[in-house]
Amino acid sequence: MHAKNAGFQRAAAAPALPPHTVGFILYCLRQFRGMILLMMVMEAGQAAGGILVPYAIKGLMDSVAAQPAGANLWDTFEQPLLLLVGLNVAEILFSRASGALLVITGPRLRQRSSQLLYAYLQQHSPRYFADHFAGGLAHRISETAMSVNHTTWSVLFDFWPITITFTVSIALLFQAHSGLGGFVAVWVLFYVLSSYWLATRCQPYAQNYAAVRSQVNGKIVDTVTNMLNVKLFARLAYEREYLEGVLEEELREGRRTFWYMERVRWFQFIAAATLKIGTIVYALRLWNDGEIGVGDFAMSTGLALLIIGDARNLTRRFLEFFEYVGNVANGVEIIVKPHEIIDRPDAQPLQVSAGRIEFRKVCFGYRADRPVFENLSVTIEPGQRVGLVGFSGSGKSTFVSLILRNYEPLSGQILIDGQDILQTTQDSLHRQVSLIPQEPSLFHRSLRENIAYGRLRASDEDILEATRLAHADAFIADMPDGYDAMVGERGVKLSGGQRQRIAIARVLLKDAPILILDEATSSLDSLTEKTIQENLDRVMGVKTVIAVAHRLSTIAHLDRILVFDKGRIVEDGNHDALLAQKGFYFRLWSMQAGGFLPDRQI
Repeated sequence: MHAKNAGFQRAAAAPALPPHTVGFILYCLRQFRGMILLMMVMEAGQAAGGILVPYAIKGLMDSVAAQPAGANLWDTFEQPLLLLVGLNVAEILFSRASGALLVITGPRLRQRSSQLLYAYLQQHSPRYFADHFAGGLAHRISETAMSVNHTTWSVLFDFWPITITFTVSIALLFQAHSGLGGFVAVWVLFYVLSSYWLATRCQPYAQNYAAVRSQVNGKIVDTVTNMLNVKLFARLAYEREYLEGVLEEELREGRRTFWYMERVRWFQFIAAATLKIGTIVYALRLWNDGEIGVGDFAMSTGLALLIIGDARNLTRRFLEFFEYVGNVANGVEIIVKPHEIIDRPDAQPLQVSAGRIEFRKVCFGYRADRPVFENLSVTIEPGQRVGLVGFSGSGKSTFVSLILRNYEPLSGQILIDGQDILQTTQDSLHRQVSLIPQEPSLFHRSLRENIAYGRLRASDEDILEATRLAHADAFIADMPDGYDAMVGERGVKLSGGQRQRIAIARVLLKDAPILILDEATSSLDSLTEKTIQENLDRVMGVKTVIAVAHRLSTIAHLDRILVFDKGRIVEDGNHDALLAQKGFYFRLWSMQAGGFLPDRQI
């Protein structure tokens, strides 16, 4: 079932990630509850073992004070020595057991968080991906998953042990003397609340500094990426000066942050000195008055030093914790949004037997106040090859996007073989429809893997046949690694024409009954285009074909041409019939420059 809770729409295949930070972190931790509880026990044991060492020393000091002359040394110190050894052994065992659990759990938790975020991200609509940078989304998944780990570890290995340390210390001091316990309890409460407040005050400084550093990094990447332009325009000195201005801003923000942190350190050192001096002076007075023994005095001093050691970096830990939580919140805000397009609860697989496409009174607009189609009705018969022509913005790409269900109509129906595509599953729709885009994108994988993406279990013979029909076999044979050659990010190692041919081969291998071509041969030279066009015509067979064209000669031979203008189909017929009408298509044909339509009407 898909989720529709208070307007929050979630795809059925997506994990039920909560759209708020704490809920999201707890969701990621669900399957690790046992391990985390066990780590809490181990960390509590480690912290208690460490903070009880002064208690063992108290026993030793009391034994020293009470030892009569000539007494057996072992008999006098046996019990406190065994306690001291036991506490140190326990601290080692608990800490390393906790470390082992962390090694087991840490990578799995990050993997799980990444899997959940990616699975959720997959279900977003094309509009969502158009609005976000791919690299930014990938970075956000990685950063969020890492921050879930850091947030969890901050609680488990920083705040939880410190809580145990403070609690056990205060309890021991209360046992020695209520005044000592009360003094340290008040100090701890004041210090924790002050550290928290200082961290919240410091957070804007740290965030601004991080934002400026990110901006500097972006400027450097931008300049390095465009270094050829920098050299061609002889702007090396200009770019150095341009970067200097940004670096100066980074310097200012850095100084503001570091000066604030310096003030925080003044507070930490003064507070630590207050606890040390105050505890020692107070303990000395109590010892002098005979209210505590020498062992209690030694224990009080030792506990004060241990508390200071754990508390000194508390502000920094709070600051890091807020940063991690902020990263998670940012990731949740960006990724865990309602899904725009989801399958209906009763959606059925699309069954295509003929390939008939029908638009029935379809209304659609990217914005409600700016409609693209109003009551658009048109039918494409099974096996028909149809070209779409018109100026940019006339509705051709929107027509194709609605068939692919990249967007959903505001009203009306789009039917394939009588089935409303809104009532079918998106996966089944995309299995029955192939698209060759104008600017294909390839995976940074081998040529074989990119071609076989059309049919994952395709044989080598099928892959070879598809590449031959796409006229890609020749350039693949010339590559040192052949079909195992890596194509680079988005296919950057290939030319535009080579990428286009690989995309065509991939779609030919998929062999879906409905084929959409969006200027599929625009990146090719005329001879290669003619050869591939002939092969495409041959393999189209009984497929229903829709071809978007800016070069009208590529669709002149098709069965039918739909002429779009301002979201309406103004003419419908074959090439010869439309020319004979001497209407809109005739003007388009006459306006071609170098075989291409202008972007807008002249």
